[in-house]
Amino acid sequence: MCLAIPAQVVELLPDGMATVSAGGITRSVSVALVDDVALGDYVLLHVGYALHKISAEEAEATLKMMAEAGLIEEELGAGQ
Repeated sequence: MCLAIPAQVVELLPDGMATVSAGGITRSVSVALVDDVALGDYVLLHVGYALHKISAEEAEATLKMMAEAGLIEEELGAGQ
C-alpha cells in the first residue's frame, strides 16, 4: 500500500533534506518541495518527499489511527 503519512521534522540537513520521525521510525527525506520547513514541523510524507506542512493535531490523530492499523512500519518500509 502506498499512503502519505505525517512525520515530524527532527533534524534539518543540507541540500533540502531532513530527518523525520513517524511512530518512532526515522528516515531521511527531501523537503525541497515545502517552503519554510522548521525543526518540529509536521509534514505529509509520500515516497521520500515531504509534500506540505500539516498541523500537529492533524498529524497526531492520523498517526494514532495508522499505528492502530499497523500501517506506519509498512509505509516507511521497516526493512529499509
